[in-house]
Amino acid sequence: MPITIALANQKGGVGKTTTAVNLAAYLARAGKRVLLVDFDPQANASAGLGVRLAEGDKHVYHALIEPDKAIDSVKASALERLWLMPAHADLAGAAVELVNADEREYRLQKALSNLLPDYDIVLIDCPPSLGLLTINALVAADRVLIPLQAEYYSLEGLGQLLNTINLVQQGLNPNLQVLGAFVTMYDGRNRLAGAVVEELKTHFPNKLFATMIPRNVKLAEAPSFGQPIALYDSHSRGAEAYQALAQEFLSLFEQPAL
Repeated sequence: MPITIALANQKGGVGKTTTAVNLAAYLARAGKRVLLVDFDPQANASAGLGVRLAEGDKHVYHALIEPDKAIDSVKASALERLWLMPAHADLAGAAVELVNADEREYRLQKALSNLLPDYDIVLIDCPPSLGLLTINALVAADRVLIPLQAEYYSLEGLGQLLNTINLVQQGLNPNLQVLGAFVTMYDGRNRLAGAVVEELKTHFPNKLFATMIPRNVKLAEAPSFGQPIALYDSHSRGAEAYQALAQEFLSLFEQPAL
């Protein structure tokens, strides 16, 4: 059965989009058919895969407005077995347009429902907010994956995110579960980073990924070339970390390792 994962954190700058792009790439390299849904109006995940929309191209906004035609919004990426539903600035207006729409929280779920049989894994890159777009992503998802920067500021708002997830579980998607959290931008030389990791273990007992994503220049450079790190520099520390994260991710579903 296909699995749908929402990468969510209302705090920006925590490596959420970097993870969405690079985890998707390594899962595709592991032989999985992966669809990455760029659900952030900034469209950084789309740019990170080198997908540029031409005039008239369909994107995720159109999938929300006409869920039955969602397949028209899916684009191929440069990686085999990895597809993208790109975002566009128009998506920012969707939250306003959908306020009075019927079943407004279920629009993404409806858009993806006919596509799921074509994929093994769907990853949704959520916007840095807890608004209607993120609610749509949580309703459409089976699991939530939470990226957290190795700084105390990243702990601020974590309770709000977990409360939002709980509310969605209670009222909109009872099958939603927290898959886990993982640390990004980790610097082992920093004592504070280690203290934050210990604190996170209390928030996510048995659900904090062992893999930690380090600060890495190559990871920061790759999006400007429109490539995941697997293509840009597969021997960098960042690439090794995301390959390990993909292995750990797959192990949770008893999938074969990379």
